[in-house]
Amino acid sequence: MASGTALIYDEEMTSHKLLWNDPICDIEVPERLSSSYEQLERYHLVERCVRVPAREASEEEILLVHSSEHLEVAKSTQAMNEEELKSVSGNYDAFFFHPSTYRCAKLAVGASLQLVDSVMSGKVCNGMALVRPPGHHSQRNAANGFCLFNNVAIAAKYAKRKYGLQRILIVDWDVHHGQGTQYIFEEDPSILYFSWHRYEHQEFWPSLKESDYDSIGLGRGKGRNINLPWNKVGMGNSDYLAAFFHVLLPVAFEFDPELVLVSSGYDSGIGDPEGQMDATPDVFAHLTHFLMQLANGKLCVILEGGYHLKSLAESVCMTVKTLLGDPVPQITGEMAPCLSAIESIQNVRAAHKPYWKCLMYEDASFLQNLSTKLQLLEKATTNPSAEHESKITSKDEVVKVEKFLEVHMKNILFPVPPIKTAATIESKASAHLLPLSVRGVKEMDKNEVKALVSAFYGDLVKQDETLLSLGSMLAVLDKILMKQACNGIAESPAASVSAAVALRHSVRFGFQRVLCIFVGDMEIIPNTEDGRILVIHVCEKQKSEKTNSKHYISLNWKEGAEGNDFFSAVFGFILPVAYSYQANLTIIAVGPNRSLGTNGISLLFGSLRGLAESRILAVIENTDINLMPTVAKALAGDSTPDFGVYAPPSQEKVHTIKLLRDQFQQEWKMLQCSGKSSLYLYYSYTYIFEMIKYS
Repeated sequence: MASGTALIYDEEMTSHKLLWNDPICDIEVPERLSSSYEQLERYHLVERCVRVPAREASEEEILLVHSSEHLEVAKSTQAMNEEELKSVSGNYDAFFFHPSTYRCAKLAVGASLQLVDSVMSGKVCNGMALVRPPGHHSQRNAANGFCLFNNVAIAAKYAKRKYGLQRILIVDWDVHHGQGTQYIFEEDPSILYFSWHRYEHQEFWPSLKESDYDSIGLGRGKGRNINLPWNKVGMGNSDYLAAFFHVLLPVAFEFDPELVLVSSGYDSGIGDPEGQMDATPDVFAHLTHFLMQLANGKLCVILEGGYHLKSLAESVCMTVKTLLGDPVPQITGEMAPCLSAIESIQNVRAAHKPYWKCLMYEDASFLQNLSTKLQLLEKATTNPSAEHESKITSKDEVVKVEKFLEVHMKNILFPVPPIKTAATIESKASAHLLPLSVRGVKEMDKNEVKALVSAFYGDLVKQDETLLSLGSMLAVLDKILMKQACNGIAESPAASVSAAVALRHSVRFGFQRVLCIFVGDMEIIPNTEDGRILVIHVCEKQKSEKTNSKHYISLNWKEGAEGNDFFSAVFGFILPVAYSYQANLTIIAVGPNRSLGTNGISLLFGSLRGLAESRILAVIENTDINLMPTVAKALAGDSTPDFGVYAPPSQEKVHTIKLLRDQFQQEWKMLQCSGKSSLYLYYSYTYIFEMIKYS
């Protein structure tokens, strides 16, 4: 299997620069590249990557997307003087030419194609190309919005032609809508294009009606164009994650791409003068982590925008760290998407309901009324965009953001533990099943186990077999608690018992929030009343008398025959709850009579690696040791396996998830993107609107 992360950077692309005064274009500076690369060097990330040289794209490659007329205009600028360059630049919306622009643009395209070749040939698993000029606004016959050639669109066409790919996902997390990419692929069913962007009901550039949620593609491409418009500024980490959980990830897993391309604009990050958003650099690590689960890990990240140099550089570094397989940092801030984000997410889900099986049971009958009320409410109150913009563009605010990022990055950056995955293997039969990357650790002494366990589960210390098993598990857990291992795996004759002991030991160690996902029959259900433990029990049918509460949730689920209907439960319920809780440690235990197959287990481990600085303890029932290689690979960072043709969950299962979301959406606010929660918001907005109208 391919390994390694490619990094492509050529200093020559910094020679493209503005030669005259233009207040619109003066933010697109060479330092966008150089400062990002320098920060990668300071974090010692460059030396860990596979360096791939950039090359010039050929004219034939550029013509995969662009017209010969557009190519000839670009070529002609190489010999122009400043006045001529200024004149031809004036023919386009927000673009400037320099004598080196054509050469830099060919390098930007060529670097993108080099990255595709490196990933598709198996030379590396994934990678990032730092390029200028950016590309996603450029259209077939026109430069636009700082973009001359559409790097990502050309890369997608190139990958289709050279490697015969039939499904490519393009994720555009730039704060501007990549209308160029949309126009190029809006009739192409082989390209799934997802873009979130600042929109504000068509008030923000490029101010196009076709940037709204109801622009879903044309002809055979209907349903393949997903626009998620942000109608307010200030969107943060929880809004971005909610968009992934409730829109992108379910659709992307159903689409099953063979390659993922990212139009990676960081003007959607905090402090950016264009975006006016509040997402911190660490959220891009989480977004990258989720995309790495697709397409067998074949992920190409290609730079687009980003105009606050500090925010841009830190976000680039967080992306590259994640591509390299480093643990994902703990996400910060309250995990509650704002009301405007929920409205946009629900509008998108409703618009795409006819085209995706994962959305087929979406209840959206009230959404148009909700959208109308929101727009009226925004007009009736002060303009938050104008307020935010005046703050963010002031010198005091710029300095404040710089200082915030300085402190924030120190808080979220942590040394990578020397051991990636720790294990103690009780039986020689299971030892050969684990990858070579798994490191063995010495079991804990029986007397130590007795001393630890007698305080809370005294009846267990009388059984030698249980003591031996707990000694193995606790040895692995302590490596994780002491930050000597990222994660670990242990087998047990009683997974439920081991998980319960691990939970109490972790709480006694000092962890305030421990998440336990238990799959199968539980013998011991830990006390969750103090809120320091959250248990989600995935089982075919709940056997205990314990009823659902905020910190104990039973998810009744039996995986379908096709083995790929668990997506809706993971993205629609488990991940939103887990991210709302913000655990310090995750324990995933697989016990007897598990209701999930190998694919579901793999998806669970792969998805939850983004939590708790990737600290996961896996406990596997020793009658199920054949599952251990799958779990070990997921803990090591491998992408989830190919699930094949998507089979939607039954209406009964969808109903189960909806009932749980309705029950818990006030406690775990990342769930607030389901029908009833949006209906609740609708009535809230109606009340507020009426109060304003009559005040």
